[in-house]
Amino acid sequence: MCGIIGYCGPKPAAPILVEGLKRLEYRGYDSAGICVGNERVLQLIKKKGKLQELRQAVPADMLGTYGIGHTRWATHGEVNDTNAHPHFDADGSIAIVHNGIIENYNALREKLEDEGFIFRSETDSEVIAFLLGTLYEGDLEQALKRTCRILKGTYGIVAMHKDEPGVLIGVRNGSPLVLGIGEHEMLLGSDVTAMLAHTKQVIYLEDGEVVRLTADSYRTTDLRDRDVDKKVDYITWELEEIEKDNHRYYMEKEIFEQPESILRAMQGRLDRDSATAHLGGLNMTNRELLEVERIKLVAAGTSYHAGMVATYLIESLARIPCSAELASELRYRNPIVERNSIYFAISQSGETADTLYAMRELQRKGARVLGICNVVGATIPRESDGGVYIHSGPEIAVASTKAFTSQLTALYLFALLIARMRDMSYEQGLVFIDALEAVPEQVRAILDRHAEVEALAKKYAHAEDFLFLGRGINYPVALEGALKLKEISYIHAEGYSAAEIKHGPIALINESTPSLVIIPDDGLREKVISNMKEIKARKGPVIALAVEGDRDVAAIADDVIYVPRAHEWVYPFLMMVPLQLFAYYCALELGRDVDQPRNLAKSVTVE
Repeated sequence: MCGIIGYCGPKPAAPILVEGLKRLEYRGYDSAGICVGNERVLQLIKKKGKLQELRQAVPADMLGTYGIGHTRWATHGEVNDTNAHPHFDADGSIAIVHNGIIENYNALREKLEDEGFIFRSETDSEVIAFLLGTLYEGDLEQALKRTCRILKGTYGIVAMHKDEPGVLIGVRNGSPLVLGIGEHEMLLGSDVTAMLAHTKQVIYLEDGEVVRLTADSYRTTDLRDRDVDKKVDYITWELEEIEKDNHRYYMEKEIFEQPESILRAMQGRLDRDSATAHLGGLNMTNRELLEVERIKLVAAGTSYHAGMVATYLIESLARIPCSAELASELRYRNPIVERNSIYFAISQSGETADTLYAMRELQRKGARVLGICNVVGATIPRESDGGVYIHSGPEIAVASTKAFTSQLTALYLFALLIARMRDMSYEQGLVFIDALEAVPEQVRAILDRHAEVEALAKKYAHAEDFLFLGRGINYPVALEGALKLKEISYIHAEGYSAAEIKHGPIALINESTPSLVIIPDDGLREKVISNMKEIKARKGPVIALAVEGDRDVAAIADDVIYVPRAHEWVYPFLMMVPLQLFAYYCALELGRDVDQPRNLAKSVTVE
């Protein structure tokens, strides 16, 4: 989950490394460091805390035109200067940065300590540097390959040696690493955002691949020294897309981008003539889709909640058994792969370790796994059997917002496609398309009233506990709303089916515990109103998310956030946006770091 950047070229490396780390800070921000090579001397600077601490420590005239940098999300050892990356080998000749977890580091560390080596840090990563130093015989690339044959676990590693000036060696196994090809300069990074200011030409390394780069050349091989021909991809994102524009935080920008991101996810994919959707990337014929008997959606976190919404929609419209699975649990459950089933691996980054490893386990068992991802060229879309890009654009804030609604859009398109092949009529298909096409403008109307949500957030932000309640297709929205509030405000929040509060959670209701209740105009409305009355009978404050003009709800709730009237199928989009705003404004009221909440990172590439 850490951020890696490497640079070789004609320019001073230090400012480029620090700039790259700034683009990667969402991947981890416990500490940061850089190492720059100059005339066979390696200069190391690393600091605990946010990147600003490192920026202030790096001298403006720091010499050297190649180097490596790292921003950390701690897994082994506390957060301090010593545990920050890069790490040196025993005599300071080699520097490395590492993303991932080395599972056999304890055994390797004990062996090296028995040989007299004294470690400086508590990290598993320093073991790589020390081991690399013992195996170095004048060729850093070969030493790193020998080291990797000993390591067990996941890693993206970039290494440099003082006696090989202008050379960086990178290797990948289970943790992303991307080569950027510029004009007389080369870059390595864990994410394309780190190099977007310098190049749009990239090469994605696969597991077991090694790259050796200088300012003017690169060579890719595998761990057995066999040459590997790599395809050069082109980044479609623009640099402006990863800037804040006039917004205070990336999260605010990304919430307000949702009318456009939802529209991008559906553009060119709706077919009014046939009242269906086109998703050519699935790599499945109509006959193959017609033979599908079961669908499973595999994901983690926010993506899991998107999958949960889709289960209601797919079962209701297409009448196919569908379930959402937590990737972290599925992988270790020895999953049963049934005939005529398809799986979707859902991940914003396309690098989520739990989801990626679950996908590989399913594929080993013969399953067809399709990806739903945002990042073009990421591992899940490369290794899946087909899929859908959501085209949400870069999402920088740790707490996902626009990717969630874009994932929903892709899943709604799939639901339409497969439903039209079964029980959904042409007329129903047109109704569905009308409802979906109306969503961007309805979301825009909600965003135009953001000040009303902000006022409510200020009123309730100092509550210590919240309940989020929904029914049916909006139950997962309640879960996601609670997650958003927890992630960025640190307020304890729980999401439940509104029907379930009487089975235990109602014991939590009191005058200081607000309940945020989702009440669309659907078949479960009266049931949820009854649940809301149960809360009010116990003096619990109620904030209702209701449809404009719903006087019954307004008469019961303490406060109401209104959304436009819509088809019941699309209310998850409309109910989610106010919950994102509510979490955002609560966090602001409490003075939280909205984009970089404590203990979290964006792309979870460790188990």
